[in-house]
Amino acid sequence: MARGRNTVYGKDFDFDHIGSYDDFRNRVPLAGYESLKPYIERAAMGEADVLWPGHPKYFAKTSGTTSGSKYIPITPDSIHNHINTARNALLVYMKRSGNYRFADHSMIFLQGSPILEKKGVIAAGRLSGIVAHHVPSYLQKNRMPSWETNCIGNWEEKVDAIVEETLMRRMSLISGIPSWLRMYFEKLVLKTGKSVGKIFPDFSLLVYGGLNFEPYRSGIKQLIGRSVDTLETYPASEGFIAFQDGEPGEGLLLNINSGIFFEFIPMPGIHKDPPPRLSLDEVETGIDYAVVLSSNAGLWAYELGDTVRFVSLHPHRVLVTGRVSQFISAFGEHVIASEVEEALAETCKAGGVQVAEFTVAPQVNPSEGLPHHEWLIEFGILPEQTDSFAEQLDLAMRSKNPYYDDLVKGKVLQALKITILPKGTFKNYLEKEGKLGGQNKVVHVADNRKLAVGLLALLNREQPPSLPLK
Repeated sequence: MARGRNTVYGKDFDFDHIGSYDDFRNRVPLAGYESLKPYIERAAMGEADVLWPGHPKYFAKTSGTTSGSKYIPITPDSIHNHINTARNALLVYMKRSGNYRFADHSMIFLQGSPILEKKGVIAAGRLSGIVAHHVPSYLQKNRMPSWETNCIGNWEEKVDAIVEETLMRRMSLISGIPSWLRMYFEKLVLKTGKSVGKIFPDFSLLVYGGLNFEPYRSGIKQLIGRSVDTLETYPASEGFIAFQDGEPGEGLLLNINSGIFFEFIPMPGIHKDPPPRLSLDEVETGIDYAVVLSSNAGLWAYELGDTVRFVSLHPHRVLVTGRVSQFISAFGEHVIASEVEEALAETCKAGGVQVAEFTVAPQVNPSEGLPHHEWLIEFGILPEQTDSFAEQLDLAMRSKNPYYDDLVKGKVLQALKITILPKGTFKNYLEKEGKLGGQNKVVHVADNRKLAVGLLALLNREQPPSLPLK
């Protein structure tokens, strides 16, 4: 509050008279991007001391919805949150596991282009591209891909070039979003006819973030062909939120001493006016919360859009459960991303099935029968019996969401239907939308049919055959 007091934002919201958390909660309103956009535009035009003292060093460009592209400020103070936390995650892993070997060989970080544009007078680009400018010197000699390859704009061409470069190196650490890791691994296997683990015998650590890994785990494990350690991270353009400091499944350590002040909104109260805001002292385990943060990037009570669930309070560890905007509640069921991803992962594991990519959307007005949830799935390995797989998946969903279970029992909804998509459908859709590569991700749960309609349009038919339950 002391640093923000003399900023434009601090004066607008009377930071001078904030002396406690209750004062802060009462005076500083929750802010979405639209609320901060006028201030960001002023900073972009070169005005100083708008949201944080001085000028932003960069703007991290992210995809928006109502706002189009969003430009999140990164300041000279906040850049350390992104760089140092990535370092800390690796150091904690090394200390915990005793695996120091990977630091001796080549490491790759699948990321966006480091070529920056301008937003007004401020350099702007994808967060991963910005971070590429700040790789510590002690990692530079082992870091992949080359700068020239990293600057390739076309994602598919870039991955092809990465394959050619990395085949000649002793890769030990590979990092990226799960869906793009799979694409890279598939290209390696296709080119060599060998598993990734055999191509890179020194490969010992897979670092991932950005998406729930579980739906992709079995497919990626098969492509690697042997076990490697995994390290989960939770970076965002707004700040590096958390990272794994224990065994997989034990939650991610909240990054509470890195220039971010956290607040949390219980999801049951998200639509109240105003919604309740809790500090870390007030949270409980087992409840889904929307994340709110204030930071030395100049974000104040900013609604991140993600939801988390605490699995530990001493220390604070979280599971990422989805996005506030990503749910299905066309009939009051409020199915969230974590329920969908967990149900799919469990059903795939039980049946030896692999999923390359998927999304779920409501079908409110089907051509026949009751409304239902439509699962559009691109399989890596198909189920032996699709009707049986759909039945088990529906049972898994009903066990995770009692509202959905009641609606199926009450004949308001019929059981879910699966639409099988040909291999490459999701990639082709993202390419068509200009969202292939980098940090772009497939929405796994939507309360509308925009993505579903876009995928089906690529198949040149309005309503492809579905696989209903018998």
